[in-house]
Amino acid sequence: MNILIVGAGKVGSTLAAYLSREDHNVTIIDQNDTAIHRASDTLDVMCIKGPGAAPSVLREAGVEDADLVLATTNLDEVNMLCALTAKRLGAKFTIARIRDLAYTDDLPALQKDLNIDAVINPEYATALEISRLLRFPAAANVDTFFRGKVEMLGIRVQEGDPMVGIPLSDLFRRASSLSILFSAAERKGEVIIPNGDFVPRVGDKLYVTGSPKDLSSYLRTLGRDLPGIHSAFLIGGSRIAHYLSKMLLSMGVRVTLVESNEAHCRRLSESLPEALILHGDGTDQELLLSEHFTNNDAFIALTGRDEDNLISALYAQQQGLRKVVAKCNRVNYSSVVQAAGLDCVVAPKLITVARILRLVRGFEDKSGSVMTALYRISDTDVEAAEFILHENTPHLGIPLKDLEIRKGFLIVALLHENQVVVPSGGTVLSPGDRVIVISHGQGIQTFRDIFLKP
Repeated sequence: MNILIVGAGKVGSTLAAYLSREDHNVTIIDQNDTAIHRASDTLDVMCIKGPGAAPSVLREAGVEDADLVLATTNLDEVNMLCALTAKRLGAKFTIARIRDLAYTDDLPALQKDLNIDAVINPEYATALEISRLLRFPAAANVDTFFRGKVEMLGIRVQEGDPMVGIPLSDLFRRASSLSILFSAAERKGEVIIPNGDFVPRVGDKLYVTGSPKDLSSYLRTLGRDLPGIHSAFLIGGSRIAHYLSKMLLSMGVRVTLVESNEAHCRRLSESLPEALILHGDGTDQELLLSEHFTNNDAFIALTGRDEDNLISALYAQQQGLRKVVAKCNRVNYSSVVQAAGLDCVVAPKLITVARILRLVRGFEDKSGSVMTALYRISDTDVEAAEFILHENTPHLGIPLKDLEIRKGFLIVALLHENQVVVPSGGTVLSPGDRVIVISHGQGIQTFRDIFLKP
């Protein structure tokens, strides 16, 4: 595909790196000299300096031949104008990043009026990710499929766990009454699709797929079925904190939020009347202790500085809070964070990139299946994708044991007639089924990709 990315910031440059690796022709537009030079030096893309919403600049970038234009600048209005102009000049698809809370309620109408194919809100998506993590306090990662009917949990193996030293084939037999599947495993930063001989060690992270009910039952067998979250302490009054507070309050969770800017505190108090809004430095340990933050079930660090978030989260973990989550966009901190024992770290940049990659692959998929979800596991080349199968999807009606599936792919679950099924050799795929596929080492574009004979 010919893809134009307007905005060479964190999201734009990360997207450009992923998309160029997938053999797309990528052009970046930005009017900042430093951003353009950095992109030119580090990425295999074409770079153009100029305002991305200007018709002359878009024409110079070849917008009339563009399959997709991604507007990812820091200004919502520029992104909307860019998408509108690009579509008028001939771009096939447009995606705009729109973040301001003022646009939230009117987004569907705005999207329709401006003829934008998809809208991305990184802060809302990140808040949603954190809310999922709080539903399973024992999990380090939670990815949702089939509109909540199936989850994939990342569970860190701990000393004394009954799974330590037991091959996955034996663990699967012991849990045969539950519809779960061990989908992936992470060891020392490397993620693999394990076979039955894989033996979990302390420190590994196992990814288990199943219905929320069966996953809760499995966590109980591990002694990890922790009580639900009833109170949360947030630091940093960001957009993410605003969205997350609304979600938590709607779930009946008590919310305390600390923000250092007094004027912003007033605005938060007006928009979140049910939450307790405190003015102060949320990274100040004396303030945290004076507000009895350890009486809460969860601690979420959402300030604008990654370092403050990580240090505060580690302190909260040391103080014994049951669930601790930190926002951090710097991927190079991941190994240090994991070594310190902090598992739940969310990166808005990576969440946004995964969402856009799913949309990109959906736009180019004409093979009879529709990709409806995509997750990258620990920012590696292992992905979990959800597809809806249609009449012209290949290999329907044939038992899986009779199909030649390429190495590096695994079908981990399907939704058939609204029932969750963990596939076996005799499982047959039908039109209308939803399927989850794990891929290793190759970005999955279409459901057809998993077969040796398309």
